[in-house]
Amino acid sequence: MKITASELRRICPDYPSERIDDDVRVFNEWAPKFGITNPLRVVHFICQLAHESGGFKYVEENLNYSAERLMQVFPKYFPDRLIAETYAHHPQMIANRVYANRMGNGDEASGDGWKYIGRGYIQLTGKDNYLAYEKSGFCNGKLTDHPEWLLKSTGRMKSAMWYWFKSGCNQLADRDDIRAITQRINGGVNGLSNRQYYYRKAKRIFLL
Repeated sequence: MKITASELRRICPDYPSERIDDDVRVFNEWAPKFGITNPLRVVHFICQLAHESGGFKYVEENLNYSAERLMQVFPKYFPDRLIAETYAHHPQMIANRVYANRMGNGDEASGDGWKYIGRGYIQLTGKDNYLAYEKSGFCNGKLTDHPEWLLKSTGRMKSAMWYWFKSGCNQLADRDDIRAITQRINGGVNGLSNRQYYYRKAKRIFLL
């Protein structure tokens, strides 16, 4: 099935005008290849992306945190006020600290945390994920050398569709299991109520 810009706009009224037509084109071209081919799968796919991207407004992770927020969001890495204040409002430093030595990234000094921050509509994060997409056959080029490709029209939507597919989300969508899909994408159930909000809006458009 195909979607339209007007349908996406009804779900996310603030969808940036400069991106919506390209995103619809990419979705409609690639959806069959990633199995997003029935209304229920489309509903779940759109509601997850809408949450992850703030209503499709953001294509890159925002790590511009205050000291207070760093201690709340990343208590493991910022256990006290002194450390948090050193990193506060320095997104590059924050990324290099919280993403160091995991997801295929090197240590804090390597800069991998910042280089491979979350990008695209599903916030692909970490060198391992970038490399996996690079090797998938769906990414034309060496993404690990050009992470900014995920911000472009094809990259931001197609990478999300690939991650959705490889994570088995189509099968979970067929079960109408938004909680299980959220866990696959998020690693937990953060933002579940907001995902459910977008789910209800998308359902009214594509299913009712």
